[in-house]
Amino acid sequence: MRDQLIAAINANRAAFGIDLSDIATERLADNYELVLESNSILHLVAPCSAEEFATRHILESLTLLEHLPVGANFVDIGAGAGLPSIPCLLVRDDLEAILIESKKKKAEFLRIAIDRLGLGERASVVNKQFSETDAGDSKFVTCRALDKFSEKLPSLIKWSGRRSLLLFGGENLREGLQTAGVGFVQKLMPLSERRFLFIAAER
Repeated sequence: MRDQLIAAINANRAAFGIDLSDIATERLADNYELVLESNSILHLVAPCSAEEFATRHILESLTLLEHLPVGANFVDIGAGAGLPSIPCLLVRDDLEAILIESKKKKAEFLRIAIDRLGLGERASVVNKQFSETDAGDSKFVTCRALDKFSEKLPSLIKWSGRRSLLLFGGENLREGLQTAGVGFVQKLMPLSERRFLFIAAER
């Protein structure tokens, strides 16, 4: 499975405009194995092949990088399996992140993953609803898979304040942002017709 994942990353990274060293790719594979270890119990991601995990989860997560300047500090809401934050942290050692995850067992998984991947000095986990905490000095807020995303979007926008939003989603998310009067640009994910990264700059 590991070899299949690495092969799929290498075969598809050009389509995503992402350049990765062999070391970075190996670290991403380490993270994949951690997710696989706990996925049957915690349901971190929907069952998928190594090839799909490489493209839909890892490479899509890494599309965030072009929107994060050097030294950026960001918040990942509903981090779950650590997507998109952990792949980004593994590839760029100048980034710092707060991973907010309300489910206790998933938050514990994230703490273990961060420790085993050597990210403890640049990442922390908060086991609360995002509305029960704050974004600290982070300049960016990202979210990829939040339960009832559309329903919670107005609260997330208010909570984020003037921070830049980098949100992954589809038509429902687009409509939610439009309804909320948030200006954004969208980037279609490579190899997809329905998934986008919506970028709402500092407001």
